[in-house]
Amino acid sequence: MSTISTTAAPEPVTFPDGFGWGTATASYQIEGAVGVDGRSPSVWDTFSHTPGMITDGSNGDRADDHYYRYAEDVELMADLGTSFYRFSFAWPRLQPDGHGKLNPAGLAFYDRLTNKLLERGITPWVTLYHWDLPQVLEDAGGWPVRDTALRFADYSTQVFDALKDKVEHWTTLNEPFCAGLLSYAAGQLAPGRNEPVAGIHAVHHLLLGHGLALQAMRTQAGPEHQFGLTLNLSPVAAATDSEADADAARRIDALSNRLFLDPILKGSYPEDLVADLAPLMTFDHVQAGDLELISQPIEALGINYYMKYVVRAGRNHRYHGTPYVGSGDVEFVGAGLPRSARGWEINPDGLYELLTHVSSAYDAPPLWITENGIALDDVVDADGAVHDPDRIAYLDAHFRAAHRAITDGVDLRGYFIWTLTDNFEWSYGESSRFGLVHVDYETQVRTPKDSAAWYAKVTADNGLGEA
Repeated sequence: MSTISTTAAPEPVTFPDGFGWGTATASYQIEGAVGVDGRSPSVWDTFSHTPGMITDGSNGDRADDHYYRYAEDVELMADLGTSFYRFSFAWPRLQPDGHGKLNPAGLAFYDRLTNKLLERGITPWVTLYHWDLPQVLEDAGGWPVRDTALRFADYSTQVFDALKDKVEHWTTLNEPFCAGLLSYAAGQLAPGRNEPVAGIHAVHHLLLGHGLALQAMRTQAGPEHQFGLTLNLSPVAAATDSEADADAARRIDALSNRLFLDPILKGSYPEDLVADLAPLMTFDHVQAGDLELISQPIEALGINYYMKYVVRAGRNHRYHGTPYVGSGDVEFVGAGLPRSARGWEINPDGLYELLTHVSSAYDAPPLWITENGIALDDVVDADGAVHDPDRIAYLDAHFRAAHRAITDGVDLRGYFIWTLTDNFEWSYGESSRFGLVHVDYETQVRTPKDSAAWYAKVTADNGLGEA
């Protein structure tokens, strides 16, 4: 990876009092114990065991062994001085058949984890769905089928009832773009289906599930409970001033951002996107009352930011193998910036642009950065340490961009780093390391990286010193 450079101002910055610092993880990526205590297979168990689907051939059968090592991992969080831990519940661990009563053993695990967090003064921030759909529900049609939204609401309501006395912050979904379009239209994530129209249907039913779950949980909620969902969003710029490139940027913005922000915060789908998709499909899967459910008020909007897109009009139109349904001709060209080990351009200014845009273009609730981080080729050196100066530079630049947005009036309440420990990074497997803590997957030894000590100072100071 190229050395990260930044033009961010070097002066110290201090974040608002009470700003929430945290880390984020996901159940399938860290828990392991996939066949333990009644957990049933998820779509990711099936997908990761399908030859050719995972870059390095690994799977999440063991991952970080967090199911057994959660107490050790909570101590790592405490050492960071973070006030929040964002984690997800495994639906197939809690409701193995996709319906019916919760599995007591699965619930007991999350009860133990939550208790340990609270003992260490760390506030749990839970996500009800981070992509691990029970395989039995995929066999019944998955998210393209409306009934899955009803099943999700039932599951969510039971989990909320069981843990509402200990957990105040509830996220329904993580990244419906990925769970809908990358999973069903592009085939790049589990369950690996290449069905463009099904992908758009999946997005709607994910959002409908959010709305139904929110409605049901609120009937049991107290004033202390806060609800929301998390979107992965990216600013989109045209490569040139040409009309064709501008239209390409408009279409990708619609599919990446407005397909989710508009129904949630405006109660409607973007008219231009509906027109774009007309040659492929209608929107008759959207029933009366759906958008009212989807656009219920929320107390928090989680934003996962990793990159800004630069696009241009292309020639070859693909319907299969792309999440950008109806816009497979658009080419992603980048801006010539340094890239992470995963090949993603590093653009902290894009975070500022995104936060200020969402804040000004929508009547948005308080914003939280629920994921941001960088994949690097981290190794344990001969001295037993993991030196990751590029991660420190990356986070410093992005924290400063977030602070600049706050200074300019954005109501940003917290920032969660992806991720606590190296983990099973979906289709990249164990080859992609985002963690503040290095994990040796053979021995399960955890080694805090230099960035962990740096982040602990950030949380202690509630800010940054000179860059």
